[in-house]
Amino acid sequence: MAPSAPQAPSPRSGVQPARRATTALAAALVLGAAAAPAYAAGSPALISKAPKKLPDGLYGTKDPQYDGVWRQSLALLAQHTVGVRPAAPAVRWLVGQQCADGAFTAFRAEPGKACDAKTMRDTNQTAAAVQALAALGGEGRQGEAVRKAVGWLKSVQNDDGSWASMPGSPGDANSTSVVIGALAAAGQKPESVTSKKGKSPYDGLLTFRLGCAGKAAAHGAFTFQLKGAAPNADATAAAATGVLGRGFVVEPAAHRAPLTPPACKDGTDAKPGKVSAARAADGAAAYLVAQLDENGQHLVSAMPGAEPQPDVGNTADAVVALAAGGHGAEARRPLAWLEKNAADWARQNGPAAYAQLVLAAHATGSDPRAFGGSDLVTALNATGPAPASLPGKHTADADAAAGDGGGNTVWWIIGVALAFGAGLGFLLSGRRKKSTS
Repeated sequence: MAPSAPQAPSPRSGVQPARRATTALAAALVLGAAAAPAYAAGSPALISKAPKKLPDGLYGTKDPQYDGVWRQSLALLAQHTVGVRPAAPAVRWLVGQQCADGAFTAFRAEPGKACDAKTMRDTNQTAAAVQALAALGGEGRQGEAVRKAVGWLKSVQNDDGSWASMPGSPGDANSTSVVIGALAAAGQKPESVTSKKGKSPYDGLLTFRLGCAGKAAAHGAFTFQLKGAAPNADATAAAATGVLGRGFVVEPAAHRAPLTPPACKDGTDAKPGKVSAARAADGAAAYLVAQLDENGQHLVSAMPGAEPQPDVGNTADAVVALAAGGHGAEARRPLAWLEKNAADWARQNGPAAYAQLVLAAHATGSDPRAFGGSDLVTALNATGPAPASLPGKHTADADAAAGDGGGNTVWWIIGVALAFGAGLGFLLSGRRKKSTS
């Protein structure tokens, strides 16, 4: 990146909520350089001015220039997962950020103005929006937004089956994983979404698997990108979820057999791309567990010249990844660390951070309303407009929301009734129904 380009806070440093939307420029962090946002140096999106007044319906109080769609999507998805019906203006804002071709960028200060060639379209923001809007349901504007976004994502798939954050760039494990999650959430079969050369998203994702390369401690890990390949815990957590066809929302699963590290001595798992999804996921999980055990049940990140620091967001991602593979016991250990140490991080970073913790708790069958003494759901709700309804409660805004881009009224009423009748605190939502990542 050119020195003159403005810098966004690192999405993986704890300054901003850790996000799977790692981009081509974020690869610099993976390789030891300073992290940067999902845009190329000098892009118009980078140098645009922050809005003087945040838009109605947007979650969070910080500048949305780099993560508006991302944090909105995670907030809406986490609310839905625990039976909270988001406010209609919040859903309208997200739908209104979409470009006519179906893509999303991080933030459009003037959504009424058409996107042009200078608008930096982003697969990560688009895939996150798909996961949220698909979960919320509804035909109308939301259904059309999902269809258009999926069409755009398919159109920018790389020949090897992968995706990059910025179309036209080399693919990366994180972007490919979050798109797999979006495809599954939209009712697609990711394996059937092939490139012009016949490669599936799973083919693309497995190219980032290191397998038995390098030191034994790195076996099973994924790298962010092929160039400068090095084991990366963030990419590994994303891939461990994506390779199973899962997305951000993972339902609690029965505990599987003990973790199985890659079979390197007999050569079974030696070739990075020649392994089943289940074995790849197990190898990635084994790598994550080793990293978590080594660091006291959390992952770490370090800015150049700084001491390694606990990476709360990526630890939450690791919890989801382990749960996705059926490794609930292993997932609950880092979850316990999060319960003791994540409160301040979430307060500082806002909606996406709260959402990550809600989704981590959900994946392990834990109660996000009693998370280490904190009510994550109430805290998340407080970062945006008042919800249209809560489990067992119906507000005056609920019916109007459905006809205004907020979803399908009948669907929501049935859902709330089920939650009330069962006496549950959650409406379990099969998120990625695909998955994701």
